[in-house]
Amino acid sequence: MKKQFVVALAILVGTFSFAQKKELKTAEKAIKSGNFADAKSALLSAESLLGAADEKTKAKYYFLMGQAQYANGTGSNDDVAGAIQSFDKVAEIEGPKGKYNAQIEELKTQMLNNFLTKANASIQSKDYKKSSVYFDNAYRMSPKDTIYLYYAASTAVTAKEYDTSLGYYEELRDLGFTGISMQYKATNKESGEVETFDSKSMRDISVRAGTHNAPKESKSDSKYAEIVKNIALIHVTNGDDAKAVEAMQEARRQNPDDLGLLLSEANVQLKMGNRDRFKELMQEATEKDPKNAELQYNLGVISAEAGDNEAAKKHYERAIELDPSYTLAYNNMAVLLLSTEKDIVEEMNSLGTSSADNKRYDELKAQRTQIYESAIPYLETTLKLKPKDVQAATTLMNIYSAIGQTDKFKEMKAKVEQMQSGN
Repeated sequence: MKKQFVVALAILVGTFSFAQKKELKTAEKAIKSGNFADAKSALLSAESLLGAADEKTKAKYYFLMGQAQYANGTGSNDDVAGAIQSFDKVAEIEGPKGKYNAQIEELKTQMLNNFLTKANASIQSKDYKKSSVYFDNAYRMSPKDTIYLYYAASTAVTAKEYDTSLGYYEELRDLGFTGISMQYKATNKESGEVETFDSKSMRDISVRAGTHNAPKESKSDSKYAEIVKNIALIHVTNGDDAKAVEAMQEARRQNPDDLGLLLSEANVQLKMGNRDRFKELMQEATEKDPKNAELQYNLGVISAEAGDNEAAKKHYERAIELDPSYTLAYNNMAVLLLSTEKDIVEEMNSLGTSSADNKRYDELKAQRTQIYESAIPYLETTLKLKPKDVQAATTLMNIYSAIGQTDKFKEMKAKVEQMQSGN
């Protein structure tokens, strides 16, 4: 009786093996003919028999399943994610020198290129949600290229898929991602512009060809502060202020000298309405780097957004003092000064025709003229540093007209028309 049982079991195992091989062969033929749905169906039929299969059969099963799920790039997002897992399973079973290794690497390269092509095409069509999915797929296909995960997070933010982007950003944070890379640059001899190349070899080829000169290399800025800031801001958007502050403060504990993180926390505190803490952080930033013109400019922008015009003026003035060619500081100072006319204009428009109202109107008009005149030097310097700034030129033209400087108005009007015509 015992011998009969052993024979029966052997027959049963043989039947399983035969059925499984039949389904794998059916799937293989379907894949070759492009019938990926039929291939998946055959493989799913064989899935229940997989537990009793040997390693060689399991590897083949997952190799075929990966191809069926990917379907030459036509598979759904879930199928594509499954294909990546299937190929990883083959590598797990076979090791780095397995039978299917070369074929899988070729398929992975094809898949990666396909994901990146679709991701960029989706950006062009402004379908940022889809682009984020493709960049995430690219990262899962090539985990060493963490920049793809960063792109997935960035495009998810643009798509307003904040919970999705939060997951990506937290993953990047936990990976210690900085995004720092070497940048290879050279000056285009014809245009005089400094250009960045994809690689050192491409840059060197252009230099040897004589189209470029003055080659140089530099490291790109770290994206870590941006990542942590975005994690905090998403928490703010979700109404979770405590998590926002916790995320930022944890980042600063790890990087106490990172000025970018300090400013990011200041921004978060401002968005949360914590103005006192915001001012403390602004003071700390100034003390850390008192001679940084760009910092002073950014402090001016943040102060203006907070409604602290006096502080903004001081920071813009300091930026100009540190860097007399800082165009944006001049421009923003002019904008800040001109913004104070709003209340004056509203009061002027509300006045009646009595003698008292007329007197008050003249006083307000004089104040408005004074504001205009205080802004003129900053706008003129902006235009001097940036001669094609049509917005600065248009604002100057309107101011000259308002204060009765007819000759300057006509001159600026001609410049504006020339700029707008493209000559």
